[in-house]
Amino acid sequence: MNVSHASVHPVEDPPTTDGGGGGNGGGGGNNNNEVPRVRMKDTRGMPGTPGGLALRICQFVFAVAGLCVMATTSDFPSVTAFCYLVAATGLQSLWSLSLAIIDIYALLVRRSLQNYRVVTLFTLGDGITSTVTFAAACASAGITVLIDNDLGSCAKNHCAQFETATAMAFISWCTALPSFLLNFWSLASR
Repeated sequence: MNVSHASVHPVEDPPTTDGGGGGNGGGGGNNNNEVPRVRMKDTRGMPGTPGGLALRICQFVFAVAGLCVMATTSDFPSVTAFCYLVAATGLQSLWSLSLAIIDIYALLVRRSLQNYRVVTLFTLGDGITSTVTFAAACASAGITVLIDNDLGSCAKNHCAQFETATAMAFISWCTALPSFLLNFWSLASR
């Protein structure tokens, strides 16, 4: 079944008439001024809105910051959790950058991204990348606590950089979670 929705294809608003210009005031033409029903409104933070673009840019900035800080340490490849953090923040930064570009395009051409398939794709992508980023940040936090508190060997390692990269990954996840929840809520409200 191929149905066109107003949220996908813009629909022209028919011009309102006063009843023919005779000045009758008959009252029969008042139904033309009714406001059409809107299926879905653009909530702040949804794809294609300025709030959504701000969330994507924050996700990208914090993911790239965590990636760069961790990648500049010389001994991160020796720990699997830190390698996982680099891979997860790399994935998060690529996903956020690509969706930020799509948001910029949608804002420039004033196009709504409230298509069911598009929102489903964004929801799945946000859910996967935020889960992977959260898992990597948790694993890296566990190893950082192990190195710092339990082993007490922070003098030999780059603990400050490990902690900074882990914190950036957590902040990136904190900005990715609202995107996922807003998209998921949009799908559920249909």
